[in-house]
Amino acid sequence: MAVNILAFGPNGSGKGTQGAIVKEKYNIDHIESGAIFREHIKGGTELGMKAKAFIERGDLVPDEITIPMVLETLKKSKAKGWLLDGFPRSLAQAEALDKALKEADMPLNYVIEILLDRQIAKDRIMGRRLCANDNNHPNHIAFEAIKPVEKDGKLVCRVCGGDLSARADDQDEDAIGKRHDIYYDEKTGTMAAVNYFKKAGGAKVISVDGSTSIKAVTETIMSQLA
Repeated sequence: MAVNILAFGPNGSGKGTQGAIVKEKYNIDHIESGAIFREHIKGGTELGMKAKAFIERGDLVPDEITIPMVLETLKKSKAKGWLLDGFPRSLAQAEALDKALKEADMPLNYVIEILLDRQIAKDRIMGRRLCANDNNHPNHIAFEAIKPVEKDGKLVCRVCGGDLSARADDQDEDAIGKRHDIYYDEKTGTMAAVNYFKKAGGAKVISVDGSTSIKAVTETIMSQLA
């Protein structure tokens, strides 16, 4: 039986890293909304170009652009199962996703929520570096346990030695603030979406303190998964 999971956490919480680990446990597809956007942007699709303008401003991509992209991808993974990371980001998207999953006969099994203080999340974002080979390889200039390694005078991925880069919006404090305004909004934002699924029932909710080590977060999540 396919396992379907939603993963929530503010930018900087490490939900992408944890999602990759959970993916291996169940052999399911790890679907990141950002990757879906990047695929459309790289491909020059109409939806991708519209999404790009919003992303570059640090704004939420409108539902009429986001929802068709995400649902199309989920349906492709129906038989295998999926972990969806980065969507929904608003209460309206949560309601739309819940309705779509029921109509498509794709029951939601787990909701994973990584809790993290807003200032800590900001500091983590500004210090993280992205691996050219795999964005889920953890590299951060401020954390000893996951610091990049130096090779030939430059920092490279500590996991695979790949080239590293910093996203421009990761160094833009205003853009980070906008993203976090959306996430921590309990009325209409992402926290409202989390609370919607908590109240909806049906799925087991796993809430974990994201301020601890990657290993500790993983152990807490795994101990609560079947």
